[in-house]
Amino acid sequence: MLGMKQFFLSLLEVFEILFIALVSIYITYAFIAQPFRVEGSSMEPNFSSGDYLIVDEISYQFKNPGRGEVIVLRNPTNNSEFFIKRIVGLPGEEVVIRGSKVYIDGDPIEEGYLPEGLALKEDYVFQLNDDQYFVMGDNRLQSYDSRSWGPLLRDGIVGVVRVRFWPVVELQNYDFQTN
Repeated sequence: MLGMKQFFLSLLEVFEILFIALVSIYITYAFIAQPFRVEGSSMEPNFSSGDYLIVDEISYQFKNPGRGEVIVLRNPTNNSEFFIKRIVGLPGEEVVIRGSKVYIDGDPIEEGYLPEGLALKEDYVFQLNDDQYFVMGDNRLQSYDSRSWGPLLRDGIVGVVRVRFWPVVELQNYDFQTN
């Protein structure tokens, strides 16, 4: 009888651990970080179709998004789709795009993450409001971004990309604030 009681207590302990683990995973997935899969070529060569990313959904609750950060956002024209883009313009700024250069309030920005020889055929000018961001793909010739649908509202940002965890060969940890 004592052996059976010990068995059930051990079994109960296993179930408690599993329950706590599942609740922790759910809370992390729902509120803190989520995996996303890249589809398409708009962020090449930095991110390719099939890459799996971990997106930090909580940091922007405590700080504002910064220029150069790669984010996941809701498609402004279809809220059920997600895009991955890079923040180029910040609230209140004027964004001008001429050829291969982006100018913020008249000054060119350095974009070392872009492939060489990229030149757009059209010029663009956008004045951002206090809650708007300008986002673009790194593969500017293949990207559906703020040039097409306009500035992104702050509440359309899901989170910042922190880690590419697949494919393993290209595993990297990103800090886009320094780019």
